[in-house]
Amino acid sequence: MGKSSRLFICCFVFAIFWLACDTQEKKEVHKKADYIRKIDGPSDSIPIEVARRGEVLIAYSDCYECHTKENRAKGPAFKDIAKRYPVNNGYISLLAQRVILGGSGAWGKSVMLPHPKIPQEEAETMVKFILSLKDSP
Repeated sequence: MGKSSRLFICCFVFAIFWLACDTQEKKEVHKKADYIRKIDGPSDSIPIEVARRGEVLIAYSDCYECHTKENRAKGPAFKDIAKRYPVNNGYISLLAQRVILGGSGAWGKSVMLPHPKIPQEEAETMVKFILSLKDSP
């Protein structure tokens, strides 16, 4: 094997090693972003009876196909939603509209399908249950 062949092989091996190390560094530098982005504001209390009714409405809906109480699935966890939003009539109404009309972008790339058959009052009761999880362990 000639001198130029050995030099080529050494450079080739060094280049592969350098690329492998460079890729590993990029993976370690990338950090997971916080997707909750809490909104500050005063929170009202939710009566337990209303929260329980909302829990029943959610159980009979298709919400658990994309959400769970504690862990992110296709959509955000209910507890993460509760951490983000203050409990007040403005946000309850806004979130109920998102349930009915659907939406995207608030929680990354996930898309919330519309639920036009859910009445506003029921959607608000469901949202109240979700927001009641704010203080639960």
